Amino acid sequence: MEQTAAIDWLSAAQQQGTGNLLRIVLIVMVVGCVLTGWFLLRGYRRKDD
Repeated sequence: MEQTAAIDWLSAAQQQGTGNLLRIVLIVMVVGCVLTGWFLLRGYRRKDD
């Protein structure tokens, strides 16, 4: 029974190939936006020396 469950899960994962790609693209976009915002906003810090 465990073997058929693993085969069912594997076939479902293969059918969802574009979903995984879209998820990776969205994660990379969000991380890129956060890093870009951090890079741009760090220049606006006041230097209280």
